Amino acid sequence: MQELLKIVHLIDDQSPGGVTRYLEFIARHPGMAAMARHEILPVGRTRAARAGIDADVIVSHLTLSWRGIPGLMGLRALYAGTPLIHVEHSYCERFAAARVTRRRRFHALLRCGYALFDRVVAVSAQQGAWLARTGCVPEGRLSVIPPCVALDPMASLPAPDSAIRRIGAIGRLDAQKGFDLLIPAFRALPFPDVRLEIFGNGPQRAALEALAGTDQRITFHGHVAPETALARCDAVVMPSRWEPFGLVATEALAGGRPLLVSGADGLAGHAADGALQVPEFTEPRWTRALNDLVTRPVRIRRLARETAEARTLTGWMDLLEGLRAT
Repeated sequence: MQELLKIVHLIDDQSPGGVTRYLEFIARHPGMAAMARHEILPVGRTRAARAGIDADVIVSHLTLSWRGIPGLMGLRALYAGTPLIHVEHSYCERFAAARVTRRRRFHALLRCGYALFDRVVAVSAQQGAWLARTGCVPEGRLSVIPPCVALDPMASLPAPDSAIRRIGAIGRLDAQKGFDLLIPAFRALPFPDVRLEIFGNGPQRAALEALAGTDQRITFHGHVAPETALARCDAVVMPSRWEPFGLVATEALAGGRPLLVSGADGLAGHAADGALQVPEFTEPRWTRALNDLVTRPVRIRRLARETAEARTLTGWMDLLEGLRAT
């Protein structure tokens, strides 16, 4: 019998969020355990070069930065004979368009960082296509593996009523998520019995509460478990400005909730599972989309937990088999 690989996953952010829950899935899922023994190891944001790591494969879930490059170079030097994989959770095409002013310098960062790894993993086909177009990943080193989280709690939720009256927005309250566009778009709806339930915390909370004003239909709940948020919603909306993948979309579809997405980056890929894409990032267009959601409710086919999990498991299996072969 072939001995199991030992994989050490490096993280620099342990706050509640998609990356943390993805790593919990990797550590606990029986299918992942059948491939390898997994260990999660926190490291400093700029101190990836940690001595004494006992691993057959090292996987970085770190955010690339110029300050972090020396640490990654040290990691590569310390473990010259160990395959290194980087999973790109942070950067995508819409992020670069919205936040990067010095494009050549940004691409130089990606090239320098990715060159230190044997494989680079994109979390969506859209992000992978962007990385391929930029030429930042060395040829032959790019894989696409969609992430997953534990979906049993969502799969067990009862389907919502056909009449959609509770619209949920779930995520960190910052500019990325587009809630500053969503709230005015929602306030333009004429329906007094339709509610917008916002779940999450972040630096924009006070500004978003000010946008909500005296509209009693809008409620801020703070951070709650994803299944708790979904249980309080008939549908979910994701007007993100950028989104490499969008785990909330997978959770909403697994929970049988109709889903509106902006189509930014990896969100566009969820259309194949039933998400409805809003083609324009404007308040009037989102008001129309919300109006259609409320007045023309649609039932979606619930995304099967096994389907979502299989995409992740197959991706990792193929990647590890490729490493074994080389």
